[in-house]
Amino acid sequence: MRKEANRLSRSPTRILVLCSGNSCRSQIAEAFLRHYGGDAVEVASAGSEPKKVHPLTIRALAEVSLDISGARSKHLDEFIDRSWDYVITVCDAAGERCPIFPGPARRLHWPFDDPPRAPGPPEAQFQVFRRVRDEIQTQVRSWLCTELGMDVAPS
Repeated sequence: MRKEANRLSRSPTRILVLCSGNSCRSQIAEAFLRHYGGDAVEVASAGSEPKKVHPLTIRALAEVSLDISGARSKHLDEFIDRSWDYVITVCDAAGERCPIFPGPARRLHWPFDDPPRAPGPPEAQFQVFRRVRDEIQTQVRSWLCTELGMDVAPS
């Protein structure tokens, strides 16, 4: 309980998640970081070449009771002048083009497949969205536990 009280008395850990389009993987990571991190984290996501949030991203998160229907894709320039504790890239393109952010930001790279590029009809593609969603959920939960010392129970 003492560890929990100490964590809550500190400022939130500031996390920026980057992907090239900010339409899928970074949106999913942001949603899970907010969900599991609660008030202990301040999270945003952005892209180097933002596109509209993919409808299958919204659908995949709705399946696990996370509503991002009001989310919008943002350009990383909106966040370049802010200080971050962590900048997490979730695609290789963002990892290669990630700018330097001011402050103490630790850069992490979590590469995931790009569901919108999956071949096949929409339902086959949706299976890739689900798989990547689950991979990101596992990564976020593990990282919050090991890096931030949070007790993150499955939901």
